[in-house]
Amino acid sequence: MTPDELRDEIESLFELGADELPDSATETFVAFRDALGSGTVRAASPGPDGWQTNAWVKKGILVGFRLGRNERTADAGPLGFVDKHTLPARRFDDDEGVRVVPGGSSIREGAYIGRDVICMPPMYVNIGAYVDDGTLIDSHALVGSCAQIGKRVHVSAAAQIGGVLEPIGALPVIVEDDVLIGGNSGVYEGTVVGREAVIAAGTVLTASTPVYDLPNELVLRATDDQPLVIPPRAVVVPGSRPAPGVYADELGLQVYSPLIVKYRDDSTAAATALEQALRS
Repeated sequence: MTPDELRDEIESLFELGADELPDSATETFVAFRDALGSGTVRAASPGPDGWQTNAWVKKGILVGFRLGRNERTADAGPLGFVDKHTLPARRFDDDEGVRVVPGGSSIREGAYIGRDVICMPPMYVNIGAYVDDGTLIDSHALVGSCAQIGKRVHVSAAAQIGGVLEPIGALPVIVEDDVLIGGNSGVYEGTVVGREAVIAAGTVLTASTPVYDLPNELVLRATDDQPLVIPPRAVVVPGSRPAPGVYADELGLQVYSPLIVKYRDDSTAAATALEQALRS
């Protein structure tokens, strides 16, 4: 089934309730899930005008939840796991070029994992995610549903790349090539992180969080029709600014505020740029 045929089938199935889905819906969903896993279809695609959401892909994932019935999927000693039978954990063969290190990691079927990706335990990648070649997903990290991760990205320990399954038309989180996502950081709500950017440990980026670009003296914000976009090569660190109001002023209260403190140049590695920024 071609991507166009899949799209038409998914659009039709999405309009039906769970009790109205035909027997053929399972076969269609499995073909759709396989296409996601192979990278043939994606939840979002890069284009000349930026990233575009493929809303029908999100509809397909939701159809899979409607079709699924709870079943015991795996056992690990005294522990038993129950999930939708349409969304099993993915298994890899050694010729796929993916390292999933033992120790509690899980990747759902319908997630694309490129060659030379390394998954350190425990970590999790949800259905609809796209993780491109050479990326490292470190321990306790999450790549949420439909998130798009570029090549050679370092998702550090305990980092959270949020999933955006609904609203259907909302852009998922995008992390472009060669980005460093620091430990215990979070990227949520359709934020776009430009290529070669550095997100320092503990930084949280959301649609409601303004980011202060100190070198360019700008404030970056999401709008109703545009996501928060972190520019390419930006070095973003946690910061703070005074909380508004007389009471806050009296107490010296601050609110969290991410800061772009510099931009990497051609000769500066991500780790070096971050260290220089934090020392300056």
